[in-house]
Amino acid sequence: MNQTHIHLFITHLPLFGSMFGGLVLLHGFLVKSTQTNIAGYYILILSGIGAGIAYLTGEAAEETIENIQGIIKSNIQAHEEFALFALISLISLGILSLMALLLTWNKSPLIRPINIAILLISGISFILVSRTAYLGGQIRHTELNPTTNLTPVQMDVKRDGDID
Repeated sequence: MNQTHIHLFITHLPLFGSMFGGLVLLHGFLVKSTQTNIAGYYILILSGIGAGIAYLTGEAAEETIENIQGIIKSNIQAHEEFALFALISLISLGILSLMALLLTWNKSPLIRPINIAILLISGISFILVSRTAYLGGQIRHTELNPTTNLTPVQMDVKRDGDID
């Protein structure tokens, strides 16, 4: 497994982790469950770590595909530039979740306002990482790019009863 494989594999962690972690935390917040909040924090911390790994392996992934025919370098550039915003958001989310975890263990009265901040940041992070994923998908998934000029391939399909 090389860095390109790691990049493609790990990119799903920040995407789904920010969404699921935020939903778990929201549930814990609404039902006032400390254990559920802690589970949400762990998911969001892992999402931040995953974002860091995805960003660090992105350059190797770029080098792997940048000379493949049909790859549009501006798509790679747009993905890379937007990924920085998602990275900053998710790293901030992970750090804030780690702080909330420590405050929860110490039974701090600040935990409720921090949970609200984490919920807001997780929503923003999900939006940013979703856009980053969309831009990344356009690099290799030409069906996602409406400006791609794809010509349908004609196939001769034999059906029952067709005569050769």
